[in-house]
Amino acid sequence: MSTMTTTAASKTSVPLPNEPKPRFRDLCRMEWIKVASLRSTWLVLLVAAAATVFINLNGVRSDIQYLDNDLAHPTQVLPDGTVWHFVYNPLFRSLSRIAVQLMMLGGAAIGALTMFGEFSTGQVRTTFAAVPKRGGVVAAKITVLCTITTVLAFVVALVSFLGGQAMVASRHVGLSITDPDAQIAIAAYTLVVPVCALIGMLFGALIRNATASIVAVVAFLFLLPAFFGGDKYRWVVEVRHLFPDDAEQTLAFWHKDPYQTMGKWPAGHTHAWLVYAGWAVISIVVAMVVVKKRDA
Repeated sequence: MSTMTTTAASKTSVPLPNEPKPRFRDLCRMEWIKVASLRSTWLVLLVAAAATVFINLNGVRSDIQYLDNDLAHPTQVLPDGTVWHFVYNPLFRSLSRIAVQLMMLGGAAIGALTMFGEFSTGQVRTTFAAVPKRGGVVAAKITVLCTITTVLAFVVALVSFLGGQAMVASRHVGLSITDPDAQIAIAAYTLVVPVCALIGMLFGALIRNATASIVAVVAFLFLLPAFFGGDKYRWVVEVRHLFPDDAEQTLAFWHKDPYQTMGKWPAGHTHAWLVYAGWAVISIVVAMVVVKKRDA
């Protein structure tokens, strides 16, 4: 008769080193690496920036051929007897609307790509596995996105403004960068791009599809405001004032031109800055909530 002897193995617990939690700057560095590795991102931004500067400076160049004649005959009598005195708007061409819309489009596209890119490839699952706190990841994306678009937009605005004013400096119709109107216009030209980038991120988080996100954000920024044109009804004008493009035009408007007006019921600068801030806050909050609540 055999006796079975059971020997209990002694358990030895070996303490594992605690892995440090990722800091916010580590998350920002991670997002920066993702953005830097996508050549298409930089291509879109740099092409949009170069095209914007070209459009602005070319607009000023086209004005010069007529500027000398207008300065030589600054006062004219129109057929209806109205006396017309020439006034050159130094902001109209150097910080033009069509050019800033191109930067807005580029910023919105990059914002949408920043969000839907990881979801469409499934890479976001790896990211959330490494960093379970999704809010920190989204905050890092927002920080990197806003930094890139703000710096690039500021360079574009500054080069466009200074280059345009240098081209007309010999005619003495330029505007100094120390002028408050110039500073407000440059700030508006700069900040509308990161605002549109955040709106693009919002649509990317909601839709999570490349084509649909881009189409939706373009329709929202440029097509939808067209339905609220005209000055017949005040409520239509007030709705139009809620879009970023209209807010940028309000801030960049040069009030010293007596022949240009903002139409009926114009918005003020405070309202325009609040539109910027409002869309930025809405985009950040909604993107945070959507990413936290929905499955990856």
